Amino acid sequence: MKTVVFKDRVKLFVRAGNGGNGIASFRREKFAPHGGPNGGDGGHGGSVILRGDANADSLNHLFHHPHQIAENGGHGKGSDCTGRCGEDNILIVPCGTVVLDADTEEFIGEILEAGQEMVIARGGRGGLGNPHFKSSVNQAPAKCTPGTPGEEREYRLELKLMTDVGLVGFPNAGKSTLLTEITHAHPKVASYPFTTLHPVLGTLIYENFNQIKIADIPGLIDGASEGTGLGHYFLRHIERSRFLLFVIDMAGEDGRDPVEDYRSLRRELKAYNVELATRPFLVLANKMDLPAAAENLKIFRRKTRLKPIGISAGLGEGLDQVKEILYNEFFGKKN
Repeated sequence: MKTVVFKDRVKLFVRAGNGGNGIASFRREKFAPHGGPNGGDGGHGGSVILRGDANADSLNHLFHHPHQIAENGGHGKGSDCTGRCGEDNILIVPCGTVVLDADTEEFIGEILEAGQEMVIARGGRGGLGNPHFKSSVNQAPAKCTPGTPGEEREYRLELKLMTDVGLVGFPNAGKSTLLTEITHAHPKVASYPFTTLHPVLGTLIYENFNQIKIADIPGLIDGASEGTGLGHYFLRHIERSRFLLFVIDMAGEDGRDPVEDYRSLRRELKAYNVELATRPFLVLANKMDLPAAAENLKIFRRKTRLKPIGISAGLGEGLDQVKEILYNEFFGKKN
């Protein structure tokens, strides 16, 4: 099976269509010996436009087609016929796509909603035909103007996923298993670290059809905010999350200390973006089916003064409570 590599950063080269030329033309009819100018205007060039789509979740399609061109406008014709306008080139992108100048990294704009559009290369204007230059002193002007060239730009597109909940945890903490159990997502799950190599989106759907979008990013490690490991590259995908779930391996497998894991995760998020430290959050004490988990949970509660929700994602235990807490957080208590 061919593996599709997730792309959330692409360099894009865009060129809008040139405007068509206006022409100089005159009426030539048997019974109109003094026919005036009738040169048509050129058509406007097409623009390159980004459009948000709620069903898109990566920039893969643009990564493989980084050169995008819009259609040129048609030239004017006689008998006051205006040239055909060039078609716009509309590029579908996920909500959360940020547009930056490729050279300066200057922020240009972003697509935040489905259907939102942003012109990133404007088409050239069509030239004017000679009727525009007719005057009382010049009844038969031969002047016309060419169309203007379309804009040509280079951008870097960067995706920051628009999700409700972001899963945060160290490798092998059970984030992917949790996402699999509460949504229809199917991330890779295995008993070794770094099985998640790119963000995975899942949707938690309730019986009343309310939905919560959840993002699982690759596991963080110490120094992630400074560029260590995989997680730092994807931390931006939880920047827009309204709520965070810290998934902690409470069994302390591989010699880990659950308390230090939690504190380290908080430090990494704060170092990456101070605002993330202020987001509402819930701690999930995962792997509570393992022997050491119960005692570690007591220590965790005493040292952090938090009240984690005990779960076993692999066995599906405690997940109904997690779903209920998330529902109350986003939609209020059920009637």
